[in-house]
Amino acid sequence: RAPLTPPLVSPGTRFRPLSFEVPKPLFPVAGVPMVQHHIEACAKVPGMKEILLMGFYQPHEALSRFLVSAQQEFKIPIRYLQEYAALGTGGGIYHFRDQILSGGAEAFFVLNADVCSEFPLQEMLEFRQQYGDAHSFVILGTTANRTQALNYGCIVANADTQEVQHYVEKPSTFVSEIINCGIYLFSPAIFQHIGEVFQRNQQELVLEESSNGWQRAEVIRLEQDVFTALAGSGKLYVYKTDGFWSQIKSAGSAIYASRLYLNQYSKSHPERLAQNKPGGPVIRGNVYIHPTASIDSTAVLGPNVSIGEGVTVGAGVRVRESIVLHGASLHDHTCVLNTIVGWDSTIGRWARVEGTPSDPNPNDPYAKIDSETLFRDGRLTPSITILGCSVTIPAEVVILNSIVLPHKELSRSYKNQIIL
Repeated sequence: RAPLTPPLVSPGTRFRPLSFEVPKPLFPVAGVPMVQHHIEACAKVPGMKEILLMGFYQPHEALSRFLVSAQQEFKIPIRYLQEYAALGTGGGIYHFRDQILSGGAEAFFVLNADVCSEFPLQEMLEFRQQYGDAHSFVILGTTANRTQALNYGCIVANADTQEVQHYVEKPSTFVSEIINCGIYLFSPAIFQHIGEVFQRNQQELVLEESSNGWQRAEVIRLEQDVFTALAGSGKLYVYKTDGFWSQIKSAGSAIYASRLYLNQYSKSHPERLAQNKPGGPVIRGNVYIHPTASIDSTAVLGPNVSIGEGVTVGAGVRVRESIVLHGASLHDHTCVLNTIVGWDSTIGRWARVEGTPSDPNPNDPYAKIDSETLFRDGRLTPSITILGCSVTIPAEVVILNSIVLPHKELSRSYKNQIIL
């Protein structure tokens, strides 16, 4: 039916220090690279011809290795298209429109790389057949609470036809509780609408003689530039999902996304979830353990824990609500709570590394993760603790609500600090 395009355009600045080591879309969430969840969902759609990853990242070894292994696993061509500049969510797909349409694609999905979701792609196709036509476009929407809806693109739709009548990106006052999930189903006709924005941008730049803006004309945002104009035209529809959905903007939100995917594994990938076995560690709730990890039988893991490749977990260790990345070593009796432990990091005996969860309000079914600000009133906001790669934590210290940049060897306890 079509190529998929998850734009990988964000350089992942809010995801530091973890995005120093890998492009954000390759960061492991629930044991597999973030964007693999997208690819898996696309590969299940009947008639899917090709998957295109677009982004501003330089192609490098980790990305190439991932593409080769994903192609072998999912038996579908996967290519990476690098933008010459960050072109925005619409500019990227417009720039590569010939690649997307090659092979006569009838339709194509666009998925932002930094969302986690059940990805109801087949349902979106069926919805379009029922409500729209071959030339209409579908946005995946979900319900947020009234306050948080202001942080997203808000959609006002006809209750009977689901046609989008009004679209506002991050409104200043309440517009709608239905928000844009960053997952779209387009027909090739979308390029005509994006092209009109491009032409308009070029004309405006001609009028602004002072600007050197050939590049700026190509920067096109699907949300503000295209959807706002399409709303009310009879071409744009919203498919509302009750399935899980969250953005993965900051490192803290990766732990919440990991929980959502681990919950889904009980249905989609039960083989990825660790089980309690004689002589094995104690497993509480949903836990992913890479087959190469070495876990002492007296360790207690879970709920919501992901243990990466080659990780060593010693006797009496307690890990909860955390991601431990490959090559890390947790020495005997360490306690790791609400933390991301970076690649090849070491936590000494009896140390305690703990953060503050940034989960949505559990009593509000429509709550989303808040856009976390790093500082409030001049102080670091309590959030999950992040250890960059190759960080060494000494024995018997406490690291609380802190961010530790890569290659640091700490000598004492820290609380509410960014350790540069």
